[in-house]
Amino acid sequence: MSNEISIIITLSIIILASPLLSKLIKIPVIPIEIFLGSVAITYNVIEHNHIFTLVAELGFLYLMFLAGLEVDLKKLLKISPSLLKKGLIYSTLLYVFAAIFTFTFDLSKIFIVTLPLISIGLLAVLKKEYGDVPWLNLAITVGLIGEIISIVVLTAVSAALEFGITSTFYGTLIELSLVFVAMIVFYYFFHNLMWWYPEFKTFLMPKDDNQEQDIRISMGIFFLMIAVMLYLHLEVALGAFIAGVFIATFFHHNKELPHKLEHFGFGWLVPIFFIWIGTSFELQSLLLPNLITTAVLITVAMILIRVVSSSLFIKDIGFKNSMLLALSHSMPLTLLIAVATLAFQNNSISQFYYYAFLLGAIFEVIFTMLIIRAVSNNK
Repeated sequence: MSNEISIIITLSIIILASPLLSKLIKIPVIPIEIFLGSVAITYNVIEHNHIFTLVAELGFLYLMFLAGLEVDLKKLLKISPSLLKKGLIYSTLLYVFAAIFTFTFDLSKIFIVTLPLISIGLLAVLKKEYGDVPWLNLAITVGLIGEIISIVVLTAVSAALEFGITSTFYGTLIELSLVFVAMIVFYYFFHNLMWWYPEFKTFLMPKDDNQEQDIRISMGIFFLMIAVMLYLHLEVALGAFIAGVFIATFFHHNKELPHKLEHFGFGWLVPIFFIWIGTSFELQSLLLPNLITTAVLITVAMILIRVVSSSLFIKDIGFKNSMLLALSHSMPLTLLIAVATLAFQNNSISQFYYYAFLLGAIFEVIFTMLIIRAVSNNK
């Protein structure tokens, strides 16, 4: 009981103090939350707790849900073939450069999987800070392509590590393919339903709503998609993301809903997730020989391959904006930690590399957000 009380008090203090410290020292809130979480676990202010972990995982899923809210399928399906082609080439180049880096330094093959990972979860945070700017809109569109590929890779790697290259592994890939087919079918079904019966959307989310029905519908869809993914033994983050996309695509008439959902998430659930990330890394681990050097190398490699690959978009948005696009994709925090955890649990990487990936993921958030702020403010 004392541990749970300590966790509640510590989380409350960190959540309250982080934005104040951010304004004071001019550093983004997320790195501060991660650092304070690491300090808290190092000095035994809090201890690991299953309820804390559960709430943090919910925070991660809610962050993916908020990322999905940035994607309107109706607009995405109108994407130009040239942009779609560039997005696919961009993602392919990431894997090519990752393979070159891995074989050059004779690293574990897991680096080919981890280095190109893209997650647009933190792009929702950037959107909140920088608003509706061209480079960020393009980053979300291109990042969506990369994240779909990353989630497919994550699901495949998870199945391969758990089951080996067996019939169960191929069955998981088939299930994932069927999910994407079902998404397309359901999209067209719901699109036609809304077209024939436009009053249906206002019935579900009325304009005059004193019962917070829009929030209830959103949370219902959110948890329903999580349940579906759990039942199918697929990546749960994909379900949360799909739920956000569904809300953004079919209920865009409710302009206030995204803001309501963001305020709830960024004010409570999401900060708890980032604090929990910090508690995954105790500060004394920094004393391991070459750990910091390896983590910095991973960070630099992930940023560098994205900067080089993003040169595809220089003609479209200019050098500065292509750099910002690359940097915004250099924070696959959750997916990187997920893959590293899976690899470590299945003895594909050592504990040293597990810590290196974890520290590298934290470095990426801190360095990338600081660089983005510096580049975006440079006229």
